[in-house]
Amino acid sequence: MRTSPMPAKFRSVRVVVITGSVTAAPVRVSETLRRLIDVSVLAENSGREPADERRGDFSAHTEPYRRELLAHCYRMTGSLHDAEDLVQETLLRAWKAYEGFAGKSSLRTWLHRIATNTCLTALEGRRRRPLPTGLGRPSADPSGELVERREVSWLEPLPDVTDDPADPSTIVGNRESVRLAFVAALQHLSPRQRAVLLLRDVLQWKSAEVADAIGTSTVAVNSLLQRARSQLQTVRPSAADRLSAPDSPEAQDLLARYIAAFEAYDIDRLVELFTAEAIWEMPPYTGWYQGAQAIVTLIHQQCPAYSPGDMRLISLIANGQPAAAMYMRAGDVHLPFQLHVLDMAADRVSHVVAFLDTTLFPKFGLPDSL
Repeated sequence: MRTSPMPAKFRSVRVVVITGSVTAAPVRVSETLRRLIDVSVLAENSGREPADERRGDFSAHTEPYRRELLAHCYRMTGSLHDAEDLVQETLLRAWKAYEGFAGKSSLRTWLHRIATNTCLTALEGRRRRPLPTGLGRPSADPSGELVERREVSWLEPLPDVTDDPADPSTIVGNRESVRLAFVAALQHLSPRQRAVLLLRDVLQWKSAEVADAIGTSTVAVNSLLQRARSQLQTVRPSAADRLSAPDSPEAQDLLARYIAAFEAYDIDRLVELFTAEAIWEMPPYTGWYQGAQAIVTLIHQQCPAYSPGDMRLISLIANGQPAAAMYMRAGDVHLPFQLHVLDMAADRVSHVVAFLDTTLFPKFGLPDSL
């Protein structure tokens, strides 16, 4: 097999390749969840600890909410890396205040209150996290130069946190609330609008509860909510563009065909898998491309693969959507290259966000090489 050198525009980027199996990858404990360690370890030297007899209670009682808190902090920030850190900060703050928790609200409500305010503090002065589609019109020439902007804090994907049987369905929220298009739309809101919308419409809090949580009036909450909902209507995709369940037979079949086409380096088959107006974007590159022919031209001209077997893909779920991790041939092995998060319309792929940040791979529990 020919192993031509990687094009210069890709040499600084580790390639994410979509690898082989047409069935979903086995569920693994990702680095993201492993990082959410027992917060008592962090609190040992904090200078203030609850009474000894309550330490075990704290860990046991808060453990069921960790994944939900991760999803909430991710919705607020658009960043998996930031969300991990903010969950740790939330639990550390809760640990320090646990003795004073009087049970006037549920533990879940109390933790989300802390998490929301922790996120609001962290978001002060920060710019929104975009996707390339949020920066302008589509690129005209898929064969042209790719413009990379690594200084931009791009939106990041989220490992699947919705299917752990230990999580009550009412806690985690549905997959729609973490889908990439929704989280991207949230980035167009101010942090306080974001917080109000999520607490009211995702967590189903009352306006008075939200007002108390973020330190404002009910009138202000209702005003923020109205503006947030109005803004979302202008940037959110229509219901027709929403995905079927990522583990449905239809979605799994289309994902399997998508993986097979990449692994076979079958450009003709790839064309058939995209809708006529499909979109392809790949942060940190600013360009995005619309139309099946433009997408496959981009893949053929710009992707550092040349023949069948150069790419391998592993199927997974990200943001409650079908997804695939792509590994690219590098000598005798395949190394991480991209994470693909897919939208599907009927029996075609309508949108792909291909993330080139390979530091995300361990957070999805993915191997270092294949």
